[in-house]
Amino acid sequence: MTNPYKDKSWFKFISNKYIWVLLFFGTWMIFLDNYSYFDHHILNNQIDELEENKTYYQEEIKKDEKQIKMLQNPEQIEKYAREKYFMKKDSEDIYIIEFEGDSLSSNK
Repeated sequence: MTNPYKDKSWFKFISNKYIWVLLFFGTWMIFLDNYSYFDHHILNNQIDELEENKTYYQEEIKKDEKQIKMLQNPEQIEKYAREKYFMKKDSEDIYIIEFEGDSLSSNK
């Protein structure tokens, strides 16, 4: 008994051993290999995230360097300590006024 599909072009295409090897190789490379497409996609996303972090931290370093240059002056050190840490001189009284929308913690 002969196969009725043997003379069809699509059957010849599917029964070709080179096509099966190519399909196996393609499936292996896309899904199973250490260098698969999905692994590359995940790694590329991580690289993009790290590059964004790099630019953020470089900008923060520039801000900090600028602030360090400003803090070389004793008057700027005093101003920074008063604003950031609410420090005062012995003869001063400091009143901290908080408005309703200024607090960081919400009382809900």
